Amino acid sequence: YPSGNLAIIVVREKKWLTCIVQEDKPSNVKIQAVFKSNGRSTCYYPNGAVWINMNIQGGQYLDQAGSRVRRWTWPNSIMSSRPHVPLSPIFISLNRHVGVRILGQDKIAVSFLAMGQQAKFNVGTKLQVSDVGRLPPPARLGEDELLLLAFRVRILRLFDRLRGCLNFPSNEQRDKIRPPAYLVTETLKILQLCTTSDISDELRSSVRAIVNA
Repeated sequence: YPSGNLAIIVVREKKWLTCIVQEDKPSNVKIQAVFKSNGRSTCYYPNGAVWINMNIQGGQYLDQAGSRVRRWTWPNSIMSSRPHVPLSPIFISLNRHVGVRILGQDKIAVSFLAMGQQAKFNVGTKLQVSDVGRLPPPARLGEDELLLLAFRVRILRLFDRLRGCLNFPSNEQRDKIRPPAYLVTETLKILQLCTTSDISDELRSSVRAIVNA
C-alpha cells in the first residue's frame, strides 16, 4: 500500500498457489480475501463476515448479516444433479486500493490500484472433474469454531429480540413475530454440523443448548 503496509501475498504450497489480500494496517492485520488455485476462495467484509465464498462447484454472495444474496454454479460443475445457475458478473471493492472482479471460474482477478499505477492478479482456475480426486480434503470444523458459530447465532437472535422489544412493546405482538429467515437457516446449519462433525456428545449438547436457548 502507499502506507508501506503489505497488501497482497502469493505463496505456494506444493502444487497449489494461494493469494492473500490484507487490510491496510501496520499491525493486527485482518485478512480480507483468500484465493486458492484448488478452487476454494473467500472474500470478507471489513467486519470479518463472509462476503463471497467459492469452491469447485460454484459460489455464493452473502450480505453482512449472513443472508445469501445470490448463488451460482460453474458450467463444468460436478453437481450435475442440481440445475445450473449462471453467474452474473461481480465487482466488489475490498478497500480503497483493492478490488475483485469475478466473471467466471477461470476469470477471477484481483486489481491493485495506487498512485496512478495498477497491478492485476489472475486468481481464477479451471479445474476438471478428474482433478477433484486430487484435491485436499476440506478442513474439519474445530470445536472452538463450532462454539463461536453457535454464540454468534445466539447473539444475533438476542439483537433481533431486542429490536422486537423496541418496536413492539406488547408481549402479544412480539410473540407473533417470527425470527428472520437467515437466522433460522443459520441455526439449522449449526445443528446439522453438530450431527455430522466428529465431536463429543457433551460439546454437541452444549452447542444445541446455545442455539436453542
